[in-house]
Amino acid sequence: MLQLTGIHHLTAISAHARENLAFYTGVLGMRLVKKTVNQDDVSAYHLFYADGKASPGSDLTFFDWPAPREQRGTRAVSRTGLRVHGEASLVFWRDRLIRLGVHTGSITEVDRRLTLPFEDPEGQRLVLVDDHDAGEAHPWEKSPVPVEHQIRGLGPIILNVPELARTERVLLDVMNMRRVRDYASPDSEHRIHVYEMGGGGPAAELHVLEQRDLPVARQGAGGVHHVAFRTPDDAQYHAWTARLDEMGIRSSGEIDRFYFRSLYFREPNGILFEIATDGPGFATDEPADRLGEKLALPPFLESRRREIEAGLKPLV
Repeated sequence: MLQLTGIHHLTAISAHARENLAFYTGVLGMRLVKKTVNQDDVSAYHLFYADGKASPGSDLTFFDWPAPREQRGTRAVSRTGLRVHGEASLVFWRDRLIRLGVHTGSITEVDRRLTLPFEDPEGQRLVLVDDHDAGEAHPWEKSPVPVEHQIRGLGPIILNVPELARTERVLLDVMNMRRVRDYASPDSEHRIHVYEMGGGGPAAELHVLEQRDLPVARQGAGGVHHVAFRTPDDAQYHAWTARLDEMGIRSSGEIDRFYFRSLYFREPNGILFEIATDGPGFATDEPADRLGEKLALPPFLESRRREIEAGLKPLV
C-alpha cells in the first residue's frame, strides 16, 4: 500500500518579506535554506526556512505577496506545529518570545503533549510542540537559539473544516492515512481528530477540527497557502499521480519544482494539498554550507536573472 511518510513542508503568505526573514531567522532561529522566487509569479520571493541540514519535513516556506491580512475561518489550515524537545525547551521559548514582544500563550498539555501557542508579527498561528525526542534533529550551528532548544521540524498541522466526513474520506481512502484518536479542542467545545501516516508521531500527523458555524477563511498575509506531504522517491511520486487519476481526483499533474517534484490537489473542503518528493533537495544548486546566501533560480529562469532581481525588494 502506498504510504506518505509525514509532513514535507508548509507554505504560508507574508506581505513583509524583510520582517518575515528577521522573525524566522532572528527570533525563531531557523535557517534560511533557499532564497528563490515563486515559480508561477517571479515578482514574489519564495523563502524557505528549515533545520541545519535543510531536511524534508523541517521547512516552513513563505510567498511574499502584497496581500491584506487573512480573514480567519474554516476551509483552511488554522495552526502549524513546530517540534521542540522537552518541557525545558518550552519554558525557554515562552520566556524568549515574551521578552521579544511576541504574542504568546501559555504552556498547556494538549493531546498528551505539552504545547506553546504563539503568533508571528502578521498573525500566522503557530504552536511549539514537545515531540518527546521523536525522530532525528539537525541543529544549525549559526542559529541564535541554543542547540538543545532549536526547532526540530514541522508537525502536527491543524485543519479547520465545516464537514469532517468529506475530508476524512480522502485522508483514509485516497491518501491511506489512519484515524488514530481524537481529543478536546483547547476551548473544550469541539473534538479534534488525528490522522497519521507512515510511522506516525507528531511529524506525521494531521489534526482536523470540524466547525460548521464559521465563515469561510479568506486567504491573505498571516495565513497558509498549502500543506505538503512527503513521498520518498520518484517511483512512489508517479504512483500517487496515477492513484489520484484512478480515484477521479483532479490534480495539477506532475510539476518539477527543481528542489523536489510536486503534485497538487484540493481535498473536498477546498484546502490545497501537495505531495512532494524528499529529493533532490536544496543543495542541488548551492553548496550545503552556503544555502540561502544568494538568490537561487531554477535553470528555466536563469536567463531572466537580471530582470527578476530588478523586480525584487531588498531583504536586508
